[in-house]
Amino acid sequence: MSNIDPAPAEVACAPSAFTGVLHAREVPLGGPRAIRVRRTLPQRERSLIGAWCFADHYGPHDVRSGPGMDVPPHPHTGLQTVSWLFSGEVEHRDSAGVHAMVRPGELNLMTAGAGICHSEVSTSATTVLHGAQLWVALPDAARDTGRDFAHFAPEPLSLGDATLRVFLGELADVRSPVHTFTPLLGAQLDLEPGADLRLDVDRDFEHGVLLDQGKVEVAGTALNVADLAFQPTGCDQLHIVNRDDGPARVLLLGGTPFPEQLVMWWNFVGRSHEDIATYRQQWQEHDDRFGSVEGYVGPTTRLPAPPLPNVTLRPRPNPAP
Repeated sequence: MSNIDPAPAEVACAPSAFTGVLHAREVPLGGPRAIRVRRTLPQRERSLIGAWCFADHYGPHDVRSGPGMDVPPHPHTGLQTVSWLFSGEVEHRDSAGVHAMVRPGELNLMTAGAGICHSEVSTSATTVLHGAQLWVALPDAARDTGRDFAHFAPEPLSLGDATLRVFLGELADVRSPVHTFTPLLGAQLDLEPGADLRLDVDRDFEHGVLLDQGKVEVAGTALNVADLAFQPTGCDQLHIVNRDDGPARVLLLGGTPFPEQLVMWWNFVGRSHEDIATYRQQWQEHDDRFGSVEGYVGPTTRLPAPPLPNVTLRPRPNPAP
């Protein structure tokens, strides 16, 4: 998914001493009639959870009488995109020649590496569109890797009053076969009414719990929909309680602290302002770095890059723990 803010701010990503709950802000996914998404990462208080550097939550949107999702070809560098749906269907096309459908409960992981472009369109079969779009920053040693795409449908695992689907990494003795460039966790957890769950987790990981639906508390703190509760390293359990009389659902995100400093602007992840300016110019000039998407039919053949801000941003030093 593209970050199509008309004037995106540059973000210097680095570890932070923040602990607590991050609250989402609403942004339009293109056009005046477009669906709106709730963006939780990045924020000033915390820009990374492990290598997770971007989190959008959207829906449920009834798209029978609206435009749904229609994101024209747009570029990415230095990251992987994770598409995860709860309902609906999205057609994915990219410049690696991949044409795939994103469906509920199935991971679609696109690796941008040195550069890729892709489009995302909800299909005519979709009545309710509901899901999350997440980005993972690539470490410096892998940020110029080749374009790639992986698909995986995790099997559900019963954990008492909860059901777990691990789509990246490992949890509760379940491991995803999908390759990542840094240690990561990505999972969906469905909680029955009144469920009180203590999950054993890797104490070397930072963790985030993103609420999709229901009334959930994490470590005793109540969340609103699209809130992201953060737990630092050094904890070997996650305590999650469903206080609702109906089902609840969360996404679990985790990873080892990302040691590198990043600059992220629009759809690019780099290491400096100069990186970002180069990527933008290359996209505007149709450089081979990004390739082209075949088969997309829409109002425009590609998204133009917004103007760069009139400031130069340098990565912040890592804050003291």
